[in-house]
Amino acid sequence: MTDLVLVDRPTAGVAVLTLNRREKYNALSTDLVAQLHAAFVDLAADDALRALVLTGADPAFCAGLDLGELSEGAAFSPDTLEPLRALPVPVLGAINGVAITGGLELALSCDFRIGSERARFADTHARVGITPAWGLTARLPQAVGQSWARQMSMTGDFVDAATAFRIGLLNEVVEHAALLDRCIALATSIASTDKATATRVRQLYDIQRDQSGSAALAAELEERDRVVIADTEAFAARRDDVFSRGRGQSS
Repeated sequence: MTDLVLVDRPTAGVAVLTLNRREKYNALSTDLVAQLHAAFVDLAADDALRALVLTGADPAFCAGLDLGELSEGAAFSPDTLEPLRALPVPVLGAINGVAITGGLELALSCDFRIGSERARFADTHARVGITPAWGLTARLPQAVGQSWARQMSMTGDFVDAATAFRIGLLNEVVEHAALLDRCIALATSIASTDKATATRVRQLYDIQRDQSGSAALAAELEERDRVVIADTEAFAARRDDVFSRGRGQSS
């Protein structure tokens, strides 16, 4: 099987996990998700790990679910991102390109995000014709506020790196060539803190986030159970329209 997930260890206590489906903009296929889960299990068992950097092989971070597989009946569990969210160490998102829909949810599952000037975000659920099921309606407004979250979800428009920084979706924007080095430096800084205290502080943040987001996630899952992609031809047409529209949007 092709290595769809790469794990590097640039320095003590730090790992870099790269989605490696470059030709498909790192879209989440069933094979990629399986390899991702296996990598998360291995990383969670590593007592020496203190921080993880999550990124994608250029030119994208993650284009979301593989819509081709989805239109052919592939099933993606609501728990798809739980192994990432359950990791016992902070996760930094190194957003090197587009993070679309499921890719946006992947980015939102990180503790925080650093982007290059090429970072772009979009929530295209409504344009494709599927409802969120991984907690986006809780996590996106937690990151950017209700108004911006609603604008992104209701329009499906792309948000560029400068706007993402202004609204709180990115903590920093750095030059593309410097992105990974900056994230590794931040991860190394995390690794130098007192492990027990840092873990407890992160758990306290998680409690606050999860308490405020539990109702939204429950509502997503209830709605998801009512939505079935019955007309695959219409779904494919909407998917193709999103792709062509995204290529035409500069921001």
